Amino acid sequence: MSNKKPITRLYINTDFKAGAVHLVEGNQGHYLVNVLRIRLGDHVLTFNGHTGEWIGEITKVGKGKAKITMREKVSDQIEEPDLWYLFAPVKKARVDYMIQKATEIGVSQISPVTTKRTNLDRIKHDKLVANAIEASEQCGRMTVPQVDEITSLENMLQNWPKDRALIFCDEAGDAIFMQDVSPVFDKWAILIGPEGGFTPEEREMIRDHKNTIAISLGPRILRADTAAVAALSLWQLTIGDWTT
Repeated sequence: MSNKKPITRLYINTDFKAGAVHLVEGNQGHYLVNVLRIRLGDHVLTFNGHTGEWIGEITKVGKGKAKITMREKVSDQIEEPDLWYLFAPVKKARVDYMIQKATEIGVSQISPVTTKRTNLDRIKHDKLVANAIEASEQCGRMTVPQVDEITSLENMLQNWPKDRALIFCDEAGDAIFMQDVSPVFDKWAILIGPEGGFTPEEREMIRDHKNTIAISLGPRILRADTAAVAALSLWQLTIGDWTT
C-alpha cells in the first residue's frame, strides 16, 4: 500500500471491510471534489463509529461525488465516556459552537431541552447532527455523539434513567465543586441552563430529582456556551477520560 498521507478524515455511516466501495456525495462529496480537489489514488481516513479507523482510496471522481475503496484498518475502535450534554438552545451561532465543543470534549449524547426562559423553541436537528459529524471528523474521535430531537426539561426529567447522575450547573444557591463529586455512578449527564437561568420552579424541580448533583462553576456568572465548556472540561478532568 502507498505511504501517501491521507488528505482528510470522513465519517461514513456504513459497514467497513477491505475492498468495499462507498459512494460519497452530497455535502461530503462537494467537500472532497470541489473544496479539497481530490484526485484518483488519494487516500482518506474513514470511520463509522463502531469498527475503528480505516484507510480508503479514491477510486473514482465525478461531479460533486467520489467513490472510496476501503483498503485496511489502521486503528481499533475507541469509545467515548458515557456522558450526556443537556442544554437550552440559545442563538444559532452559539448553538453551533456548543455542539462543536461538546463533541470535541467527548460527550456521547447531545440533548436540547426547552425551559421557561429558552430563547428558541425550535431547532434544526439535521444541522446539529451535521455539526457533530464535522467536529468528530476534525478532532479525531472515532464516534459521533447521538443528537436527540428537542424536548421539554420536564419531559426529560420524567423519563430520566435511574442509573444516570444529573449534574446540575446551578448559578444560585448552595452547590459543591466538581472535584468534590463522588463518582458513584457509571453514567453521567450535565445540564446547562438558558440565558437568564432557570426559574425558581425549575430549579426546585431539578434539585428535587433524586439523581441530581448541584455543582458550582465559580463566583462569576458564565454565558451558556462558556458554562458548557467549563463544566464538561471539569468533568473530564475529575471523572472522565482525561484522568488517565
